[in-house]
Order: sequence, then structure tokens, then C-alpha cells
Amino acid sequence: MTAVTRCGYVGLVGRPNVGKSTLLNRLVGQKISITSDRPQTTRHNLLGIQTEGDDQIIYVDTPGQHGTARRALNRLMNRQARSVLGDVDVLLMVVEAGRWKADDDLVLERVAAERGFDGDRAALLVLNKADLVQPKEKLLPFLEACGRRAPFAEIIPVSATRGHNLDRLETCIRARLPDAPHLFPSDQVTDRSERFMVAEIVREKVMRRVGDELPHQIDVGIERWTEEPGRLLIHCQILVERAGQKAIVVGHKGERLKQAGIDARREIERLLDRHVRLEIWVKVRGGWSDDERMLRRLGYEE
Repeated sequence: MTAVTRCGYVGLVGRPNVGKSTLLNRLVGQKISITSDRPQTTRHNLLGIQTEGDDQIIYVDTPGQHGTARRALNRLMNRQARSVLGDVDVLLMVVEAGRWKADDDLVLERVAAERGFDGDRAALLVLNKADLVQPKEKLLPFLEACGRRAPFAEIIPVSATRGHNLDRLETCIRARLPDAPHLFPSDQVTDRSERFMVAEIVREKVMRRVGDELPHQIDVGIERWTEEPGRLLIHCQILVERAGQKAIVVGHKGERLKQAGIDARREIERLLDRHVRLEIWVKVRGGWSDDERMLRRLGYEE
């Protein structure tokens, strides 16, 4: 007899900085999506694929949804996040435990409008960072208040950073997977190319080195990818909008960019399992984050 397999798409949606990417990485079991303390670090819908036995879960990490979207980049990220609401088999709405904000209401309104809560369409509410709620007694009234906001199928407190209660979350997800053949090979963990992953790693390391000094108008593109004897040569371009932003990224005597490059090269070598020569430079292009044609060239999709 042929074994019955299950396979389905699971969307992760929520406002910025609730820990969706950290949750994705923990569920898949390795780093797929970059993370930082800055909101809106995730800018693309990104698949993380977990195959265990007869079950294949295809997680879809999405950019944080927000009400203020003045630039084309922000509007595009909002559209990408909304695009998964009605299409996935299971929807996880992720909020920060103990902190329901206006943008959470916005996400909930979009879930209700584009998906609804009838039957198997009901979303699971994931209360991330539950370990940070102090005292612990505050979590129960928050959980009850969330239950009054919408008829969620389940409300599950978790800690993505510590891995707390993720086994229960996975059980709830697996119970909702449809019977279907697997869509990806069992050893594939993402749909993104090595070049995409490398560019994201560089962006993450720059964001972490810069901290709060730089606004969101920064991106990274791969300009050259060359096989050399015994190593891989990668040329990256960091795109900013103003000369002052370039100075922030580069840092005093180039030290900040140098350290970000060292951090990135080490992680890229672990990812690719080979020696890498990484060269990075910064280019100023005014208004790129509000130019839809430029965004398409940078790989942003509807």
C-alpha cells in the first residue's frame, strides 16, 4: 500500500518585530530568514521547508504588516504579506505576548476580511516571547482577552528564542495539513537561491552593526559571483539613499563596514561550506526605496 503523505503551506503573519523570522528558523531547525532587533527586517515572502516522515510543512515567512506605508517599498511589503492570507492551508497570526498594539488590530482586520474564521479557515494565534511576560500570572488574562478578539482555532503561547511550547504548535499545525504529495525534495529547506541568502546575510550584519543610526532605506545586491581556484569571489553592493547614510554604514576609517564584512563572510562560509572572498562597497542612489522599477530590479516581487 502507498503511504498517505501530508503537505501544506503555513503562513506566518503579524506586525513588525514580533519574532516571525526567529520562529520560522526555530521551526525549520536552521537559519533561513535573517533577524535583527530592527522592525521590518524581513522584506520578502520566504519559504522554509520542514520534512519529517510523511509530513511536509512549507512555512511562508512574510514582512511585518503596518499601517504607515508612505514609500513604495513599504507598500510592496504590505502587499506581499497580505497575498498569503487566503491562500495558505494554515495561518499563524503572531503577536507579542502581553503587548497587543494598533498594528495587531490592522493584521486581524485583514485576516478577517481576506480569510475569515469559518471552520478550517480559522487562524492559530501564536503568542511569541511568552517567556518575557513577568509576572507569569499576567499571561492568562492576556490570553483570555485575545480569545475575545476573534474565534481563533487555537491560542498558543511560545518562546521562539528558547523553543518553549513549539512541540504543541507543531502538533496543531500537523493536524491541519491536507493529504497531498510532497512538493519539495526531503533535503530542501528553502526556495531561495544561494545568492539571495548571501545578500540577506550581508544586510543582516550591516543592520546589526549600524543599530538604530540608519533608517530602513538600505538594501544589498550581488554584483559579481565568480568561481576561483579554491574559493568563491563575491562582490556585494550596499544601496543607501543619502551620502550621510553611506558615512554611517562605512563608519570611522571604514571600520564598521569592515567588521560587518567579517561577520558576513564567516556566516557565508558556514552556509556554503567553502572559502569565500567577500568584497563590499556602498553606493548612494537617492529615492530607490520609492522607485517601483528599481525595486523590481532588486528582486522585490508583487
